[in-house]
Amino acid sequence: MRIAIVTESFLPSLNGVTTSVCRVLDHLARLGHEALVIAPGPAPSSYRGFPVAAVSSVPVRQFHVGLPTTQIAALLADFGPDVVHVASPFFLGAGGLVAARDLGVPTVAIYQTDMAGYVVQHGGRAGRPAARATWRYLRWVHTLADLTLAPSNAAADDLRRHGIERIDRWERGVDTDLFHPRWADDAGCRALRRTLAPRGETIIGYVGRLAPEKELDRLAPLLDLPHTRLVLTGDGPDRQRLAADLPGAVFLGRREGDDLARAYAAADVFVHTGTRETFGQTLQEAAATGLPVIAPRRGGPVDLVDEGVTGLLFDPDDPHDLRRRVASLTTDDEAWERRALMGEAGLRRVARRSWASLVDRLLDHYASVATPAALAP
Repeated sequence: MRIAIVTESFLPSLNGVTTSVCRVLDHLARLGHEALVIAPGPAPSSYRGFPVAAVSSVPVRQFHVGLPTTQIAALLADFGPDVVHVASPFFLGAGGLVAARDLGVPTVAIYQTDMAGYVVQHGGRAGRPAARATWRYLRWVHTLADLTLAPSNAAADDLRRHGIERIDRWERGVDTDLFHPRWADDAGCRALRRTLAPRGETIIGYVGRLAPEKELDRLAPLLDLPHTRLVLTGDGPDRQRLAADLPGAVFLGRREGDDLARAYAAADVFVHTGTRETFGQTLQEAAATGLPVIAPRRGGPVDLVDEGVTGLLFDPDDPHDLRRRVASLTTDDEAWERRALMGEAGLRRVARRSWASLVDRLLDHYASVATPAALAP
């Protein structure tokens, strides 16, 4: 198939949308499909041999937001795709959906970011009215798509509740070649652990963007748990404030590839705090590393954490519950055994979530909207 991917985010920006698009492209290349990427500039000129067209963008809170100009329609017309895949459509993706509709090309929209939820968090007194307007806009955007794919039951329910139809599920894969428990025996990982926990402290790890929507202030009650060390990996606009508000926590900064895998493997417990996640990719990466995970009982993590088996879900409305849950895996003599059992169970669960299998399912979704001519050998 010839697949055009219009994405709101791409390299060099690193986030969940970029990661998903790159893993899809990796496997499309392996399977011999043709692809074009349309992304906000600046962007590399190619990825895995596929051309990348960088369109005009404006910077907003450390992101480059692509502008839905007529350039998109010209690029699609020239490429002649069988299907257009729009990743987390908002501005650029909306332009891609309009252009595809005008060209008569079927479309699949990947819902990934709770934009309305972020508007509530950042909008102050105007947040809730602005969120309602955002949902009206998103309803219009997704009505343009032939199919919208939601990553979790919670996300699918949100979409339906706001009048968006033609929904199916498509989760996210995890790179089990990169994230795995064997990193614990790596010399670099052992050295990192000695630096972070010189007295054998239990390491509570977080990986992700350091931004208000991640609700990392919830970590403050963990700072005085006995014989533990809180370690955050990632970067973002909240890093300086969090460094002041979480005294004693260690900030490892942005890490990629093997260094990121080592950061996961150096931890004993993985904690996620955001309540507006449509999925929770870092939870899968932690589980693939063999870690028990603790996350809010809200949104995408509910689908990913098997309570008491692969990890724990805390009540985000109870300001003390996260600390209680973390303490149950860190502060008594049997905690290490509970962590080990949960880590093993989580590892078994994510073993079947390879990106290869997820891209195979995505191709089935493409086929469900594509014309018969596009599917001809």
